[in-house]
Amino acid sequence: MNAEHDEISIVLIEDHDLTRVGLRTALQAQAAIRVAGEAANGTQGLKLLETVKPNVAIVDIGLPDMDGIELTRKFRQLQAEGEGNQTRVLILTMHDTEDAVLAAFAAGADSYCMKDISIDKLAEAIQATHGGNAWIDPAIANVVLREVRQGTIGIQSGQNKTVSISAVEPEYEQVLESSPLTERELEILELIVAGCSNAAIAEKLYITVGTVKTHVRNILNKLCANDRTEAAVRALRSGLVA
Repeated sequence: MNAEHDEISIVLIEDHDLTRVGLRTALQAQAAIRVAGEAANGTQGLKLLETVKPNVAIVDIGLPDMDGIELTRKFRQLQAEGEGNQTRVLILTMHDTEDAVLAAFAAGADSYCMKDISIDKLAEAIQATHGGNAWIDPAIANVVLREVRQGTIGIQSGQNKTVSISAVEPEYEQVLESSPLTERELEILELIVAGCSNAAIAEKLYITVGTVKTHVRNILNKLCANDRTEAAVRALRSGLVA
């Protein structure tokens, strides 16, 4: 197989020159990643996404003309209208405030990383995102979980319009209707979202690690999730852990 076909093409949309250059240099050193383009603002970034059609777009949330959330929302609209492509969006941010995180969820990004992430972890997030698996920074997961627990399902955007967290896709809703999560599975799912390991879950719930693993496997199957992170994201988006 052609090695080029194995590469993940990415576009960097980041207004801070030093950050963008640093990211480009570091990511180009990764064997399976190719930087296909870059933009310094949202307007340029949106055009770049339409023309380059990368596998993954790394979008800074704090762009000067059109923030990363609005860019993601507009790009998703283009995709819904059939004018976009299969590009997945990874939001990169310094902000872990409730408003910023919930807005990113609502805009429809696939993955969410803090800017203090290591390059190795970012490469891991890009690989996961390209593979169709959501990747969410533990710090962000905890923020969203807190908001879900408080019953917050939306925030006010800059245009004073309520932005709701996206629910799980219809096919997953059907799965959950036919195979709903048990009370114990919901307990374990909430602990997964909180970042607990199998051993920690076993200790908290006074059950064996083997039993936890069985429950986790059942949860992943019911949520059609490939891993714990993807299950956590779907749980947060749907409010299963509320």
